[in-house]
Amino acid sequence: MRHYAGRTPDRRVGSLYFGGGTPSLMAAETVGALIEAAGDLWGYVENPEITLEANPSSAEAARFDAYRSAGINRLSIGVQSLNGDALTFLGRRHDATEARQALAWAQERFERFSFDLIYGLPGQTLAGWRAELADALVLAGDHLSVYQLTIEPGTPFFRDGVRGADEDLAADLFHATRAALADAGLPAYEVSNHARPGGESRHNLAYWRGWDYIGIGPGAHGRLAEAGDFIATHQIHDPARWLARVRESGAGTAKARPLAARERAEEMVMTGLRIREGLDRKRLIEVTGLPLDDLVDAAALQRCLDAGLLESDGDILYATETGLLTLNAMLAHLLAPPEDGLS
Repeated sequence: MRHYAGRTPDRRVGSLYFGGGTPSLMAAETVGALIEAAGDLWGYVENPEITLEANPSSAEAARFDAYRSAGINRLSIGVQSLNGDALTFLGRRHDATEARQALAWAQERFERFSFDLIYGLPGQTLAGWRAELADALVLAGDHLSVYQLTIEPGTPFFRDGVRGADEDLAADLFHATRAALADAGLPAYEVSNHARPGGESRHNLAYWRGWDYIGIGPGAHGRLAEAGDFIATHQIHDPARWLARVRESGAGTAKARPLAARERAEEMVMTGLRIREGLDRKRLIEVTGLPLDDLVDAAALQRCLDAGLLESDGDILYATETGLLTLNAMLAHLLAPPEDGLS
C-alpha cells in the first residue's frame, strides 16, 4: 500500500474491497489496521464503501461484530444457494441453516450487505428456482448477485461430465430472475448484479465504468492511470512469493504494462455494455482518444441495432434484455480487428 500510495499522490480512496480467497479468515485487528493504513496513506472520500467478502459458516459469521467495529460497512456473503442439496453439489462447507443464520446476523449488524446465488444447476426447474428466489428475497438487503452455473474446461464438473441447464431453460431462468428481482425493488444494474436504488456496489461499478483501481494482495489485478499511461498490473499469485517480493522491493507486482489505446477502449466497450447505464461514447473518446466507429465493425453494429440486441440513446449505447443473453458472443462479432497503424 505504501508503494502504490507513493505513485498516486493527491488521490483519495472511494472504495476498499477485501475480496478473493477467504478474507473473513483474517483477524478483525488486521482488517482494522489495513483500513486505518489506507486512510493514512491516501485519505478517504466522504462515506467510503468498505466491503469484506465472507463465507456464511458459523465460525466466520461470529466475527461480524468485530469486522463492523474494525470499519467494514458492507458485507458480501458467499451463500450460493439456500438449498442443502445444491450446497452439497457445489462443494460448499456451510449448510442452508448456517447460510440463513449468517444473513440474519448481517441484516442486524450492517446497513449494507449482499449475497450471491447460483442458478442453472443440474435438475433445477423454473418453478423451483422461482421458489428459491422468493425465499432469498425475504433475507435480502440492498444487493443480490445472481450467476448462472458455467462448466469450465479443466474443472471437476467438466471432467465428471456435469451439465447445467440447456440454453432454453437458461434463458428462462435469466428472464425469471430479472423479473422477480425487479418486481421486488432490486432491478439489474449489471448482467448478474441487482440492487435497490443507491445499493449498487460502488467498487464493482468502478471496474465496469473503466475507472482505475489498485490491486494489492496476491493475484490481484489493477488498472492505474499514471503519467499519461493506463497501466495494467498483476500481483504475484503465490502468497509466499508475493510476500518475499514485498519485503524485497515494497510491492509484489508480477507484471505491469501500459495498455494501448485500443486495448483500453475495447475493455471499456466490453464492460460498459454489461451495465444498465451503458457505454458513453463521448467518455470513450475523452479517455482513449478513439471513437466507437474505430473499434467496432459498422455492419455488425447495425445488425445488432436492427435485431434489437443493442439500442442507442444519444451518446449512450446499451445492450437490451435480449442482447444481454448473448453479450459475449455479440462482443466477439462486434469488435473489429485493429486497422494497420492504429494502437
